[in-house]
Amino acid sequence: MKHLFAALLLTGLLIGCGASRSIPAAAASPVKVTMDLVNVPDDRVQVTVNPGAFPEGPVRFFIPMTVPGTYSEDSYGRYVEDLQAYDYKGGELAVVREDDNTWLIAQGGSLDRVSYAVNDSYDTEGGGADAPFSPAGTNILAGQEFMLNLHGFIGYFQGLKERPYEIAVSAPGNLFPATSLNYSQDADGTYQFRASRYFEVIDNPIQFTESAPVSFQVGDITVYLSVFSPNNTYSASDLQPAMQRMMQAQKAFLGPISGTRKYNILLYLSTMDEDALGFGALEHHTSTVVVMPEQMPAPQLEESMIDVVSHEFFHTVTPLNVHSEEIQYFDYNAPKMSQHLWMYEGTTEYFANLFQIKEGLIDEAEFYRRMYGKIMNSGRYNDSLSFTEMSRNVLEEPYKDQYANVYEKGALINMALDLRLRELSGGSTGVLDLMRRLSAKYDTNTPFKDDALIGEIVAMTYPEIQDFFDAHVLGGTPIDYGAFLQKAGLSLGESEVESSYFLTDMQTQIPFIDVDPADTDVIFVREGIALNTFFQDLGARGGDVIKEINGTEITLDGIRAVIGQSFAWTPDTEVTMVVERDGQALTLQGKAGSPTYIETRIAPDPNATEAQLRLREAWLKG
Repeated sequence: MKHLFAALLLTGLLIGCGASRSIPAAAASPVKVTMDLVNVPDDRVQVTVNPGAFPEGPVRFFIPMTVPGTYSEDSYGRYVEDLQAYDYKGGELAVVREDDNTWLIAQGGSLDRVSYAVNDSYDTEGGGADAPFSPAGTNILAGQEFMLNLHGFIGYFQGLKERPYEIAVSAPGNLFPATSLNYSQDADGTYQFRASRYFEVIDNPIQFTESAPVSFQVGDITVYLSVFSPNNTYSASDLQPAMQRMMQAQKAFLGPISGTRKYNILLYLSTMDEDALGFGALEHHTSTVVVMPEQMPAPQLEESMIDVVSHEFFHTVTPLNVHSEEIQYFDYNAPKMSQHLWMYEGTTEYFANLFQIKEGLIDEAEFYRRMYGKIMNSGRYNDSLSFTEMSRNVLEEPYKDQYANVYEKGALINMALDLRLRELSGGSTGVLDLMRRLSAKYDTNTPFKDDALIGEIVAMTYPEIQDFFDAHVLGGTPIDYGAFLQKAGLSLGESEVESSYFLTDMQTQIPFIDVDPADTDVIFVREGIALNTFFQDLGARGGDVIKEINGTEITLDGIRAVIGQSFAWTPDTEVTMVVERDGQALTLQGKAGSPTYIETRIAPDPNATEAQLRLREAWLKG
């Protein structure tokens, strides 16, 4: 999963299913599901699930509390209403709702099917509800667009998660599906989707839009791009060239690691008006769901798409291929978390930047800028916390608030590990080589044991790597990034660069504002950092609590809206900001301007030795 605007727009994180019992009756029969996207009363989709025959006794039906890749408890069952159970004669059976995500049917032997209505999550995001992260959420826009993250629509019966699923979807004739699920279309227009088990159902989102997806070839991978733009601002063909260049570079970077033959990119562009507000993407084995604001200018949208889609595609390496038993046997309603987020998200985010310098999409200066941005962003979190401990307990306080550091320090752990491996091997091997070796040993159906992974990595590489993990991954010793960068003949310096209004830029995303963790509707100007000229020229200071901007009350939702609006600001846009400083309300006024800030940068050391230069060349180009 990749969050965009991480400091301001974080909404979610991973989870699972209660204990199951074996159901011997009709063991080979599929679970049959129907979904009606044609008749959508009150913005709700009707779903029916027919599990086949059960033996006598009680049975439970679940909607997931969480799904892989989200690292949060989202309770998708709260969007389900009016669940009813029917016997084989059409009579109603008694149903007890045990919690948001669990329904008990006592007369399991009489059960024929359950039927229920599903609301979507996007509509709730602007109303203060604790909605799921948008790329893991759902949208129902009758006749125009459906974002079917199927964990929000289709549940599973106790003991039947390994059964095949047949999903019949009736959809308006003007809509086209995009998904990696196998499907066919009946003569009456009904789509028949097929999955080998419940995991395959939730691992394959479907987007229906009025425009058919475009496709392109990347080596032996066929990529499909589906775009929903409510105001027709963008189309799939607009974004195809950038996505094709990027994915060709990724394929070249990975070499033989990538095994998928089909990949779907499902892009939803939000109006931000009672619409999705959590921007970023969620990975799946052969697809990703991306949510972005429709207001973004084309260059920024392309840049952001390259950032988040490259991150999600690298998840085909880990955890979708290389992963622990906790992920292989994921429990959707009572999850046990793996300790290796440093790899699942950290390696993935590191690769999403490293491949761009290796394949010539960015230059060295840009790569250094991104890595230094992560050093700065990681300073917002607990730098003395064991990463494995945080990962194991990421659903609980105080660890859950540290999750976003997987994109910052997680990537930096991999950068430091890469440099150490290059140093020990004389430049010949690094983290990519390590992941290739792990991918050769583990695959989609062969997980590793959580406690054994680091020992295996040490055995595959060098004994000294154990010291690195003991100190910086298992232990909480902060990493001296300067010392690791010096191995490649790099040092730190300052320069003035352009910025966004509220963030340094769309890549490094260092925010100039922050959210009070005790009250997420309190937004303040960050202290202890150099502000950009936008805040300086307005007269803002670190610690100012922002109450209003151009008439919009600043809460968490309010600042999201203003950030979206700021994409359309020009240097002459008048800005009025009301802040609270030392208990007094102050009105700050001025033009938006063209903001810049003083950035500390990673830069080549003019006194670098030949050995350091060779290591740098192997690291960035090898």
